[in-house]
Amino acid sequence: MDDKVNYGLVGAFVLLLGAALVAGVLWLAAGAHGGKRYGTYQSIMRESVSGLNVDAPVKYLGVDVGKVKEIAIDPADSSQVRLRFLIEQGTPIKKDTEAVLKTQGLTGIAYVELSGGTARSPPLRAANAEDIPTIPSKPSLSTRLESVLSTVLASVDRMSSNLNAIFDADTRAALKQMLADTAALTHTLAEQQAALSSGIADAARTAGNTARASEHLDRAVDRIAAAADSVDRMAGKVNDASERVGRSVEAAAGGLQAVSADAAPALANLLGEMNQLAVSLQRLSEQTERNPNSLLVGAPTRRPGPGEGARP
Repeated sequence: MDDKVNYGLVGAFVLLLGAALVAGVLWLAAGAHGGKRYGTYQSIMRESVSGLNVDAPVKYLGVDVGKVKEIAIDPADSSQVRLRFLIEQGTPIKKDTEAVLKTQGLTGIAYVELSGGTARSPPLRAANAEDIPTIPSKPSLSTRLESVLSTVLASVDRMSSNLNAIFDADTRAALKQMLADTAALTHTLAEQQAALSSGIADAARTAGNTARASEHLDRAVDRIAAAADSVDRMAGKVNDASERVGRSVEAAAGGLQAVSADAAPALANLLGEMNQLAVSLQRLSEQTERNPNSLLVGAPTRRPGPGEGARP
């Protein structure tokens, strides 16, 4: 039996086996990616990325387009986190595309969601050939809620402080006194309800009487005006008659010379009385124009002059 080993054959077998293993690994890797090509992108997050892990999915409008390759603190600013992605080539990453952290339902597993990108926006490119294109980021829902809640709590705190400053001890005492006064006033009004109802009824009756008196007064004024016009017309007629009598007297002046001495005085008295009547009617017309109420209540009483006493 030959115990010699052919080391050449053993070495060749080992080499072939190693090459087969490498080829299998490469084949499996190529199969895992499905023959797809990926591009490298990055994004700067200004918030905590708790729950996000390497190989976490990257989705574009809910469709898996890549995965997270690296998570690290941004060397330029320690308050920021730099994420690097492997994204399928052909994914429409535009200049206005934004990256945001999201969680999957109740599991809390974080992933990166890409959204935005209008049709007219140009594709995202790096400023330099050696740089990695940077996708802008926006705050996640939890960060926005935290910011809003912080603002609301700050506003509530300020409002509480202002209310405490306004409603101090003096203000509370004044409000208490005002409420007590309001209650007393309400009680008083309730007790005086009957008197108030009676007063309102009296006021209504007074208003009705005033309206009726106003109507009567209007009719009385109309009658006074008509009487004044009648007196004025009468005075005019008397004046006309007096003038006609005067003209008749002048025309008959020659005839009067033949009248006897006994008839002349009687005629003179008649003319004098007619003149006095005309003057009286003229005075009555003027008095009515100055004071129409005199036709109803009479002429006003004349005040005594200086040195004149009241007559008995």
